[in-house]
Formats: sequence, C-alpha cells, structure tokens
Amino acid sequence: MSFKDQLNTNKIPEHVAIIMDGNGRWAEKKGEHRVFGHTKGVESVREALTAAGEIGVKYLTLYAFSTENWNRPKEEVDALMDLLVKTITMEVDSLNENDVRLHVIGDLDSLPPGCKEALEESIEETKNNTRVNLILALSYSSRWEITRAIKNIVEDVQNGDLNSDDIDTETIDNYLNTVNFPEPELLIRTSGERRISNFLLWQLAYSELYFTETLWPDFKKENFFEAIYNYQKRERRFGKTSAQLLSDD
Repeated sequence: MSFKDQLNTNKIPEHVAIIMDGNGRWAEKKGEHRVFGHTKGVESVREALTAAGEIGVKYLTLYAFSTENWNRPKEEVDALMDLLVKTITMEVDSLNENDVRLHVIGDLDSLPPGCKEALEESIEETKNNTRVNLILALSYSSRWEITRAIKNIVEDVQNGDLNSDDIDTETIDNYLNTVNFPEPELLIRTSGERRISNFLLWQLAYSELYFTETLWPDFKKENFFEAIYNYQKRERRFGKTSAQLLSDD
C-alpha cells in the first residue's frame, strides 16, 4: 500500500520545507560531473511539488542555494545560475497550469542580473495562482536573514517608527523574509546529513525534522508521502505534556 493511501487527510501539514541535498554525490557516484546531479534534481522538484499539490500542502519551501554556496567552484556556481534561469523560464507555463504561485526569499540583489530578472518575471506571471505556494530560498541563509532583520529593526527604532519596548517575537517575525508565510510544520532533509545548515533557524523552532538517506535526485513522490506519514505519527506538544494535550481536546 502506498504511503499516500495511509495518510490522514485531516493532518496534512500546511507548510513543508526541504533541504535538497545530495545532487553532487549522486552525480559523482555515477561518474558524472556534479552539475549533472543538479540537472537531475530538477525532476525531484517536480515530484515534490506534484506530491504537495495532490495532498493539499499549501506551502513548499525549497533550499535551492545558500549564501555559503557562493564559495563553491565558479564553474559549478555559474552552471547552477544558468540552470536556474532555464528551469524557471521553462516551468512557468506548468506552474500556471497547476495553479502554483512562485515566491523567492534571500538576497536577490546578489544574484546575476539575468537570473534576478527571470525570477521577477516568473513571480509576476504566477502571482494570481492559489493552489500551492512554491518558495525558493536563493542566496539565502538564516543568519543573513536575522542580521538583516536586526539592522532594519534598529533603523526603525532610531527613526522613531518603532518603540524598543514593544519589540517581541511577533515584531521579529514581521522583519523576516518569511513574513507572509506560516512556519513550517515539517522539515525534510535528504542525503543522510542530519543538520539544518543555516536554514530557517527562527522559523523551525517547533518544526518536526525528518532525515532520509535518499539522495535528492532519487527523491520521488512516494518519498514525500513517506515523510508526511512519518510526521503524522508524531505528537507535537509545543512545550506542553501529553496529558495537557489530551485535556485540551
């Protein structure tokens, strides 16, 4: 029986985030260049997005390129940026057909002009879609995001637009890139690595973490459903006890 058939449709997470890891290792195992793995990884993006839409996940955030990834070999970075532009351009019609809205979080000003322009055009072309929100984290890191938020908060306090005594967690939420999205209930990381890698550190405070040995190019719809099935078997307490949760019911 498919994991999809075993899912409780009343407990589908609204927001799932994925660290798409293992493209390079997948390619190297096959004697190919690392870029080949990134190319194959695009197919897994389609699989995850389709799976999310099928079961009602409203937000899917994909960690596509971190600020630290700029330190990789120039040849690989250039190929990734080229692949990104080509993929986004080719997928816009499919996104519209499937009612998917594209968003991007991260330091977009650090992207090559052509890449930024392609992203902005795709965001505009899909802005009226409502079925699934696809959020790409590009040139993103959580420390960059939080540092930026702090600087903006300080600036607003100095300008008199914000009272420092009024700053709370909600204030910080409003200064983050993710202000318009709910926090992820589930984070998936592929390739067997068990770390968060500077991704959504603030937003993942109470998220469930799911790690799989599967390399990203091998991650298919059934793998996505398996992660959701595993999530549904967990008890999310948010600091409370099991007894308290029962009494709340």
